Amino acid sequence: MVRTLRAAVAVAATVVAVAVLTPASPAHATPPNIPSYSTAVSRLATLTVAAESHGSTYNRDLFPHWITISGACNTREQVLKRDGSGVVVDSSCAATSGSWYSPYDGATWTNASDIDIDHMVPLAEAWASGAWAWTTAKRQTYANDLGGPELWAVTDNVNQSKGDKDPAEWQPSLASFRCTYARAWIQVKYYYNLSVDSAEKAALNGMLATC
Repeated sequence: MVRTLRAAVAVAATVVAVAVLTPASPAHATPPNIPSYSTAVSRLATLTVAAESHGSTYNRDLFPHWITISGACNTREQVLKRDGSGVVVDSSCAATSGSWYSPYDGATWTNASDIDIDHMVPLAEAWASGAWAWTTAKRQTYANDLGGPELWAVTDNVNQSKGDKDPAEWQPSLASFRCTYARAWIQVKYYYNLSVDSAEKAALNGMLATC
């Protein structure tokens, strides 16, 4: 009986040790306020359909970023901390270690320099969809918005491939993410009362069909 109890205790101790030593899987952080499928469908239906305009007058400097958010941390650094796993920063708030999962392509990176912070609805796309009429202050709020699904930590060259393209021109290579991508895109356009063009709307409906 004593041997049986000792054996049980030993097994339990081994299980606990394994549980403690097994590293946790990387966190797949997601920006806040992504609507459900049904909400996204209804919000897409309310968006104004219009051709893009004022594209020739776009200038990235019209959307001031990255601004200081807290202490030494700017918006980019806040997103890296929010969406990474085990992120360590120095006194300047620069990430010195951690890991980041890029939902656009499914890659995981351990160097912050491999990560770009993507504006879900690119600044040039927002400009041509109505932001040309905003104040600079509102464009700054948009470009640094941490309260909605506008800012995403993604693989740098994937972000560069996306550029200023809308969903009719570019979609994430990871097909399983396209439903979430469409829902986030729609939310940003809805929240900021931005228009969609007809090809963009058709592409978004196609992406929602994968949900």
